[in-house]
Amino acid sequence: MAHSPVPVTPTDGRPSDHRVDLADDSAIADSRFSNPELAPVPLERRTWSTYNFFALWMGMAHNIPSYTLAASLIALGMDWVQAFVTITLGNLIVLVPMLLNSHAGTKYGIPFPVFARSFYGVRGANLPALLRAFIACGWFGIQTWVGGEALYVIVGKLVGGGWTNAAQLGGQPWTLWLSFALFWVVQMLIIWRGMDAIRRFENWTAPLVSVGFLIMLTYVLVKAGGFGPILSEPSKLGWGSGFWAVFAPSLMAMIAFWSTLSLNMPDFTRFGGSQRKQFWGQILGLPTTMSFIAIVAILTTSGAVSLYGEAIWDPAQLASRFDSPVVVIVALVALVLATISANLAANVVSPSYDFSNAVPKRITFATGGLITGILGVVIQPWRLISDPHIYIFTWLGFYGGVLAPVAGVLIAGYWLIDRTRLSLPDLYLENGKYWFTGGWNWRALVATVIGSVIAVGGAYSAPGTGPFPADGLIPFLKPLYDYSWVAGLVAAFLLYLVLTPRTSATPAVAAPTTTPATPSN
Repeated sequence: MAHSPVPVTPTDGRPSDHRVDLADDSAIADSRFSNPELAPVPLERRTWSTYNFFALWMGMAHNIPSYTLAASLIALGMDWVQAFVTITLGNLIVLVPMLLNSHAGTKYGIPFPVFARSFYGVRGANLPALLRAFIACGWFGIQTWVGGEALYVIVGKLVGGGWTNAAQLGGQPWTLWLSFALFWVVQMLIIWRGMDAIRRFENWTAPLVSVGFLIMLTYVLVKAGGFGPILSEPSKLGWGSGFWAVFAPSLMAMIAFWSTLSLNMPDFTRFGGSQRKQFWGQILGLPTTMSFIAIVAILTTSGAVSLYGEAIWDPAQLASRFDSPVVVIVALVALVLATISANLAANVVSPSYDFSNAVPKRITFATGGLITGILGVVIQPWRLISDPHIYIFTWLGFYGGVLAPVAGVLIAGYWLIDRTRLSLPDLYLENGKYWFTGGWNWRALVATVIGSVIAVGGAYSAPGTGPFPADGLIPFLKPLYDYSWVAGLVAAFLLYLVLTPRTSATPAVAAPTTTPATPSN
C-alpha cells in the first residue's frame, strides 16, 4: 500500500534507530480521526536533541510545587536526608514507565492519545485521554493561580501597600485578579504558537530559572552566615517502623507527582531526533533537576530560619522578605518563568492533544490549549487551594491511582503483546486493526476499571480531614490505597496480559514493513 510506514535509514551510513515514517499520508488525511497535529510527525521535523529534552525537564521540574515537596515530607517528621532520598527515589521509579511509554512517540511520531488508540481503540482512546486532560486542567488552574499570587506578592514588595491593599473584588484584591489574568494570557499566547514556540521557550528559560533559584539560595546563605538549623535537626521518625510507615505513602506521592507525564511523554518524544536523544535527555533531566530543586529548597529554607526565625517554604513569600530590590526582581523573574514553563509543558500540551483527539476535525492543538485555559478558570482554582489537604492532596492522589492502570495497559500492550510493532495508518482509520468493536477495546477497558478499583477503592481519610470514610470506600482494599499508583499499574498490566490473545502481536497487514526498534537505541 502506498501509505505503509517504512523504516528510515540515515543516508550517512549510520545504523537506523528504526523510526517509522509515512511514505504517503494521503490515506489518513481525510479520516475523521486525523488532523495535522495528531498525524505522525514527518521524520525531517523530528529534530529535538538531548538538550531539548533536558531543558524540557528542567523547565517542568523547577517550579513552586516542586520547591515545596521537601517541606511536605519534613512536616511529616522526616529529616532533610530522608526527604531528599524519598523525592529522588520516587522520581527514579516513575522514570521507568515514562521511558517505556516514550519509545512509541519517538518511533512513530505520534502523541499520547493516538498511541492509546493501539490498545483502547480509535474511539476508546478518548477515555484515558480525557481523564488525563481534566486533571491537567485542574493543575493548570492551580499553577496559574499560584503563579499569579507569586507575582502579586513580589510586585507588592516593590511598589508598596497600594498594590497589596487594593480594593476587594470577589473576595480578593483586584490586583491579585490582574496578576492571575496576566499569567493566563501569557500562557495562552505561547501555546497558540504551537510546539515549536514551547520548545524555544523551554530552551532559554530553563537555565535562567536555575540561576534565579541559585541567586536566592546564595543571598539567604550569605545573609544568614551559614546553612541554618534544618540540616542539623534529627528526624522525628527515626529510621525504624515509624519512618517506614510514613515512607511508603510518601513515596507513592512523589511518584504520583509526575505520574501523569509518564502517560503523555509521547506528546514530546514524537519530536525526538532519535531514541538515544530522548532516552538520555530524560535520564539526565528528570531525576537530576528534581533532586536539585529539592536540595536548593532545603538549603534556602534552612538559611531562612536563621534569618527570619521561621521556616518559609513558599519562595514567593520568602523573596518578599528580602531587603535588596535587585534580588527581589531576580526572584520575581525566576518564579514567573518557572511557573509558566512548568505549566505549559506539564499541563497544557497534553490536554491540547487530548481535546483535539476527541473531535479532530474541529479542535486543533491551539484550540485544545484554549479549552484547557478556560476550564482551568472555570474550576475556580482559588477555591481548590483553599483547603489543600482535600482538594490538592486527596483529589490529585486519587486521580493518580485512577490513571496508573492506563500506564499498565500501555506498557503491557506495546512491549509484551505488540512487541513495539504498530500499524501506523490503522491508528487513524475506521474499521482498521485498532477499530476492535465499534472503536472500543473491551479488554483495555476492563483492565483499566478493575485496576482503578484496586488502586483507589480503599480510599480513606482521617476523620474530619477529607471526603472519604475512615475505613475506606471498600474497607478490605484500604491497605492498598497507600500504594495506589503501584497497585493500579501492576493490576492493569497483569489483567491486560491475561485478557488479550497473543495473536494480536502479529504485525498488521496494512503495515508489513514496520520494524521493531533496536533495543540499544
